[in-house]
Amino acid sequence: MTARYLLSTQGLTKEFKGFVAVKDVSLQVREGTIHALIGPNGAGKTTFFNLLTKFLVPTSGSIFYNGDNITGLRPAEISRRGVVRSFQISAVFPHLTALENVRVALQRKSGDSFDFWRSDRVLDRLDGEARALLDAVGLADRAEIMAAQLPYGQKRALELATTLALDPRLMLLDEPTAGMASADIERMVALIRRVSERRTIVMVEHNLGVVSALANVVTVLSAGSVLAEGDYESIAKNPQVIAAYIGAKRD
Repeated sequence: MTARYLLSTQGLTKEFKGFVAVKDVSLQVREGTIHALIGPNGAGKTTFFNLLTKFLVPTSGSIFYNGDNITGLRPAEISRRGVVRSFQISAVFPHLTALENVRVALQRKSGDSFDFWRSDRVLDRLDGEARALLDAVGLADRAEIMAAQLPYGQKRALELATTLALDPRLMLLDEPTAGMASADIERMVALIRRVSERRTIVMVEHNLGVVSALANVVTVLSAGSVLAEGDYESIAKNPQVIAAYIGAKRD
């Protein structure tokens, strides 16, 4: 049986005062896959992510999630449906510990308000699950360390833990390995592969080694439009992709 599409767009377009950043993009993401978006700078990848998560309103086109048209929903409503997004810049609370960061995210999943000012005793019930999530991303021994004191790669791992705390069905990862050293990239690839076992992932990624290691399907954007789509091997051999993204060979 063919896997169904969890996320799809039809003719998605975004214009900024005459400049078309995303043009007529139709995308279909199968449930249970890792789907990568690649392309040169300015190709429209992050704008497309912002449209999916409703940080931007499309000029035209539609977005469907789990069979429902979500084009008119607000960002918070998208999140409550199980669509969670990370950002290029690590987004953690620097003056909270790693454990406290995950605990804040767990409060959202349980439907509680963010109880920053309540006693630790009230929030201790979340510690077990928070520590399990930290262990899952390799930060079990960093639970009591302030996020500001963590190395960059560990901050990104902490961000992944807070994303997982929301128990997303669909994860949108924007440049998950940006700025990382080689060893951190290898760890992040292993983490993404592990957490994808029960989830669907769409990721924007410049590192083609990461894309080849993780992606089931690759969509190439160029000048805001879909240039090509397929598995990594076919994309890497596509002359249009080589010319637009990797750079045409010169004699």
